[in-house]
Amino acid sequence: MQTTVSQPSINKLTQPLLNNFLNDLDALRLKRHVLPNGSVIIDAGIDAIGGLEAGRRIAEICMGGLGHVALNMSGGKWPLSLQVHSANPVLACLGSQYAGWSLSHGEGEGKGAFRALGSGPARALAQKETLFQEIEYVDKADSTALVLEVDKMPPREVIEKIIDDCCIAPERLTVILTPTTSLAGVVQIVARVLEVALHKVHTLGFPLSKIVDGIGTVPIPTPSKDFVVSMGRTNDAILYGGCVQLFVDCDDDEAWQLAQQLPSSVSRDYGKSFAQIFKDVNFDFYKIDPHLFAPAEVIVSTLKGGKSFYGGKINAALIEHSFIDRATQPVA
Repeated sequence: MQTTVSQPSINKLTQPLLNNFLNDLDALRLKRHVLPNGSVIIDAGIDAIGGLEAGRRIAEICMGGLGHVALNMSGGKWPLSLQVHSANPVLACLGSQYAGWSLSHGEGEGKGAFRALGSGPARALAQKETLFQEIEYVDKADSTALVLEVDKMPPREVIEKIIDDCCIAPERLTVILTPTTSLAGVVQIVARVLEVALHKVHTLGFPLSKIVDGIGTVPIPTPSKDFVVSMGRTNDAILYGGCVQLFVDCDDDEAWQLAQQLPSSVSRDYGKSFAQIFKDVNFDFYKIDPHLFAPAEVIVSTLKGGKSFYGGKINAALIEHSFIDRATQPVA
């Protein structure tokens, strides 16, 4: 007898997480804005204080109810870290968490212009990315959530586009704003360490159907009010401090090759802080070697052969250089 496994609805799985999150806004020190059309905007770091727990819970919402994020304290010079796991990493990371929905309004980079990349379960309703055809996933739901890494409110036109593309009533939309310069923003960004690995796996052409399970750890930096510094630290956290283990259903040779190609150290741009790399290319993100965007260390474990293959390594010195500003440390 042949059995089939149906795909879960990430929007329906997310709804209980979202409801609990919305009920706890005061405790999480976040702010709610209800638009005239009934849509809800959550400020998680623009004017709101937010915090680690807010970022952790936003990260789980981003993963479409298919991921678990835990905060940890460990040894070393930078002990604060998080662990992220998903038993369905392709759908959780690429089908929901990946910031792949481009949203914009206005021309150029002027004061009235708005640019953002949306992540979260709303992407699966809108189906604006070819990635969904590749992973063969479509979701249906009457309510949804989208996370935007921005430091200002989205204009009405962007909200209306999200509503129209998701085919939902306005009051059934929740948009969560997480500036990169906020504590919640930093946490939800580095919680993408597993997603970054999956995206690199996809870029390398390794069959996503062979990815069975995944888990990752990553240090959590302190946010900076300087966007470039904060953005640089979150990237450094993953590129030089992130570790991911993938369980795969493939032959040993395929797993070994993936472990060699996957780490950030294979990139020509590896070895400098991300903020410096960004400056060196005159702040043109697309001039950075795409192979850089990967965890520092990977373990690829085969379920067929029962072997594990390692690639890359944690760069503790660069993490310390990025995270700790020795110039401003008080003198004993």
